[in-house]
Amino acid sequence: MTTDTRLATNGRPRRSGRPLFSARFGLTVLAIVVSLASAFPVLWMITSSFKTRDTVTDGKLIPTDVTFSNFVDVFTDVPFARYLWNSFFVSATVTLVALLFHSMAAYALARLRFPGRETIFMAIFSTLLITAPVVLIPLFLVVRELGLLNSYAGLIVPAIFNAFGIFLLRQFYLGLPREIEEAAIVDGCGYWRVYWNIVLPMSRPVLAALAVFFFLANWNSFAWPLVATTDEDLAVVQLGISSFSTQHASNWNYVLAAATVAALPMLALFFAFQRQIVESIKTSGLK
Repeated sequence: MTTDTRLATNGRPRRSGRPLFSARFGLTVLAIVVSLASAFPVLWMITSSFKTRDTVTDGKLIPTDVTFSNFVDVFTDVPFARYLWNSFFVSATVTLVALLFHSMAAYALARLRFPGRETIFMAIFSTLLITAPVVLIPLFLVVRELGLLNSYAGLIVPAIFNAFGIFLLRQFYLGLPREIEEAAIVDGCGYWRVYWNIVLPMSRPVLAALAVFFFLANWNSFAWPLVATTDEDLAVVQLGISSFSTQHASNWNYVLAAATVAALPMLALFFAFQRQIVESIKTSGLK
């Protein structure tokens, strides 16, 4: 092959497709390996929850059998259904209230002009640098002074504020076209009607993603419910698994069955809204 045939019309050499194919193939293999490594603990937990313990009889090891009795014991030995309901009620309430307040705050910080707007946003954003253990004791003292210990309010109210939700929604609102809102204002709509009738319906993808994040965070919450409640009727599912593992420390099949019951709703929720999560990340970059 001559030099002329190896050159493109602009005089530059043509790039071979093999390096690009090799890079994509390597990334695909890496993604498969990481996916398998991430899914293996979940699959092991689910499969082990259906097994009985290995027993030794007359010096012989009797292998495990597949059984559903582990799940029956989970709901009979402890009030696990009550734990699931408490987690669902607290997580759903926090998610709904937080989405409402966070979206209003984010819209005001993104669209309304008032003195100190950027200072307020930076103050809210800076709270992301503070870890939860730092504020655990001060938060407990405040909740105790308000008389909210051992109540649903004590589990819900402190978990509503989340700077990440306000930040993500504000970045999303900054990317919305102003022409739609200006046209509504010209037609006589106030800021509240613009927010409620126009901005909020357009925010469904990012709100769905935040709903999954908030629900998962509160469903998996352990430290604050452990500090804020001593009444077993208010125990959430993570505290229930902890107490169940204490009772059956050596019977890991029971503990894994309880963990599977607690994890399955979250896995279903994630797979149902994974598209919205990806879309929110794509459309809510830094502005």
